[in-house]
Amino acid sequence: MAGNRHLASAVIAAVFLGLVGLLLYGVLVSDRSDRDVLPSPLIGKPAPEFSLPVLHEPGRLVDSRELLGQPYLLNVWGSWCPGCRVEHPVITRLAETKRIRVVGYNWKDEHADAMRWLEQFGNPYWLVLVDYDGRKAIDWGIYGAPETFLVDAQGIVRWKHVGPIDEAVLERDLLPALDAIGVPR
Repeated sequence: MAGNRHLASAVIAAVFLGLVGLLLYGVLVSDRSDRDVLPSPLIGKPAPEFSLPVLHEPGRLVDSRELLGQPYLLNVWGSWCPGCRVEHPVITRLAETKRIRVVGYNWKDEHADAMRWLEQFGNPYWLVLVDYDGRKAIDWGIYGAPETFLVDAQGIVRWKHVGPIDEAVLERDLLPALDAIGVPR
């Protein structure tokens, strides 16, 4: 009887160690690139309609239809978001090329904190929209920051990235997506 208990304990320990090993492999060793790619049901569909205030002109509302006619990159950020600080220089360099309009989507932030953050790190955005309570973000499927969407001139979502955009994502994914929708270099 005691031998069966030791055997059962050994099997349980082996299974546990095997699971820990798989977990460590998944976290430390496996290719991380696919973990940042989350499919979006919006790809190939019209961007959600919205009417949101402008950060620098709180009394002004911008309707999503006003953005039609030219493609834009919608970059979701918040002053509270560490990943937003990481990607900010890359977004800034892209915006400075004027290849595409970069629209900031300030999400669940205090007005003063957002203004202070842009003053400190610079404002690369053509326009900064504000979603104080996060209600419109639900329509976009936004669940964190940073997230970035590429919307074509007809208002169709063509690309989405979850997490900070770094140089690798810019070169490997975003610039080819701009090429694919005909944004001139």
